[in-house]
Amino acid sequence: MAATLDTQIRESQAQVAEAQSKISELTTRIETARTKLKTGDDIAIDIENATLDDVHTHTDIMNANIAELIMGLDDITAAFSKDFDEMRTKTGWESLVGIFSKHKSESLRQERMRTASIDDKLQDLIAKSDVIVKLLQGQLDMLNEQKARVETNLSETLDEREMTVGELEQLRAEIAGMDPEIIKLENKIAVEQDAAARTKLETELAEMNARYNALVQEEQVKLARSQTLERYIEKGKTWVDSLQNQAATQMVLINKLQTDTKQRVVLYDALSKSLKTAQQQDVAHRINEIGVETDKEAQAAMASIGTATNQKMADMMEAHEEHMVFARDVLEAKARADERFARRFAEIVEKHDKNLYGA
Repeated sequence: MAATLDTQIRESQAQVAEAQSKISELTTRIETARTKLKTGDDIAIDIENATLDDVHTHTDIMNANIAELIMGLDDITAAFSKDFDEMRTKTGWESLVGIFSKHKSESLRQERMRTASIDDKLQDLIAKSDVIVKLLQGQLDMLNEQKARVETNLSETLDEREMTVGELEQLRAEIAGMDPEIIKLENKIAVEQDAAARTKLETELAEMNARYNALVQEEQVKLARSQTLERYIEKGKTWVDSLQNQAATQMVLINKLQTDTKQRVVLYDALSKSLKTAQQQDVAHRINEIGVETDKEAQAAMASIGTATNQKMADMMEAHEEHMVFARDVLEAKARADERFARRFAEIVEKHDKNLYGA
C-alpha cells in the first residue's frame, strides 16, 4: 500500500504540474486577448471554450486522483487498531515457545512490544499528508494568483466597455436627432422653386447625409467593439468562476487532510495508551504468579508498578478534561471535513467504498 501511495503521490505531483501549466496558459491567452482588444484584432481563438473544457477535464481527473489518495490514507488509518491488536497477540513462534516455557514466551512477546516502532506508520502517514497538503497549497496559491491576474484585466475591460457603451448611446442619440433634420431638409427641397436656393439646400443635405453615414459607420464600429468586449468579459468571468471553484475544491481537500492528521494523532495516542496499559497489566499478572519464594521481589515490583500506575492515573485525570475537549473538537471538525469532502467527491467516494473501479 505504501509503495502504491508513493506512486500515486508522484503521479499527482505530475498532474498538478501539468494542470498549473494549462491554467497559466489559459490565463496568458486571456491576457493576450486583452492586448489584441486594444488593436481591434479578433480574440475568439484566444479564449475558445475548447481550451477551458480541456483545463476542467484535466483538473477534475487530478482532483479525483488526490481524493482517492486521501481515502487511501483513511484506509491505512482504519487498520491502525488491527495492527495494535496484533501486537498484543502472541505470534505463532511465541505460542510455540509457550508450550515448553510460558515465561520464555511472555518474555519474547514483551521484548517484541518493547522494541516495536509503533509510531512508524503514523509518522509515515503524517509525512505523506504533509506532502499532499503542500501540493494542494501550492495549487491553491497558484489559482489565487491566476484569479487576481484575470480579475485585474477584467476590471479594466469592464471600465472600457462601460465607456464604449456610453459613447455608443451618444452616437445613437445624435443619429436619432439627425433624422428629423434630414426629413425637414428633404421636404424643403421638394417645395423649393428657386434653383440657387434649391442647390444650397441640396448641398446642405449632402453634408448632413455624409455626417449621418459617418455616425452610422462609427456606431457599427462601437457596437462591434462593445460586443467583443462583452464576449471577453463573459469568458473572463467564466474563467474567474472556474478558478474560484477549483480553489474551493483545493480548500476542501486541504481541510480534510489537516483535520485527518489531527484525528490520527488522537487515535494513535489512544491506541498507544491502551497498548501500554495492557502491557503493564500483563507484567503485573505475571509477577503475581511468581510464587512465595520470590515474594519480596514481587512485592517490590508490584509497588513500583503501582506507584507508576498511580502517577500515570493522576496525570491522566488531570489532563482528562483538556484531552477530551480536544478529542471531541477534533472529531467534530473531522466530521465536518468528511461531510464537505463526501459532498464534493461523492462519485469517487462511492467507487472507493463499493470497489467499483473500472465499472
